[in-house]
Amino acid sequence: MPELPEVRTVASVLKKELINKKITDVKIIYSKIISKDSLDINLLINKTLKDITTIGKYLLFHFDKYILISHLRMEGKYFIKEINENLNKHEHIIFIFNNKLSVRYHDTRKFGRMQLILKEDLNLNKSISKLAPEPFNINMNDFYKKINKSIIPIKALLLDQTIINGLGNIYANEVLYDAKINPLKPGNKITKKEASKIIESSIKILNNAIIEKGTTIKSYTSSLGVTGNYQKHLKVHLKENELCLECNNPIIKEKVRGRSTYYCKICQK
Repeated sequence: MPELPEVRTVASVLKKELINKKITDVKIIYSKIISKDSLDINLLINKTLKDITTIGKYLLFHFDKYILISHLRMEGKYFIKEINENLNKHEHIIFIFNNKLSVRYHDTRKFGRMQLILKEDLNLNKSISKLAPEPFNINMNDFYKKINKSIIPIKALLLDQTIINGLGNIYANEVLYDAKINPLKPGNKITKKEASKIIESSIKILNNAIIEKGTTIKSYTSSLGVTGNYQKHLKVHLKENELCLECNNPIIKEKVRGRSTYYCKICQK
């Protein structure tokens, strides 16, 4: 699944080609990608794209009056292609721009969602309004209060976007390893010092991953001709039975609330 660094990479690459370009047509091949409470996507025809920003794992395409919210979920990708290039069977929404390029939303599993809203409704949007701040902006005391109320393992809590926004399975594993915290430890057993360390590690790892244009692994590969390099720096994720870089004991894999979790039981007691 694309996480915050991958989503920011997609935004930065799309911006280079599309800012101040006008949409001349929209082709909807698989309509279920569009949320039921979305405005008509065709309202974007003859509208100019002003900016692309991100909030956690969400892409926001800004027009004068509208914002198109896009969540890539598990396998969503965007491709920029020539208008007359053949349609791929997994390309579900096509935006035609006046620079003779098409932007194609590609999603093998069809889990991704788009929603067109009025710009003034962004902060009221049910998907956006419930999100916690990203690690770069989060208040440590607020974060600590949220996790301290829960007996759920800290690994699962870090995947809850209402608690901390932008971490997915890859980076949650790496953050807990960097913070030297056992992923099975309940939220109400995390100390304030550990909570502060989680935020510190999150900022460090996400910043490094953004520099490397995200992580490209089998479960999620980049689109737009961009291949992330942060997979070269992973210390525990997908490293089952490999030796810990710090203590030389094997990395173990367990399921935590259904998610594959990699950690060192010696370093992360």
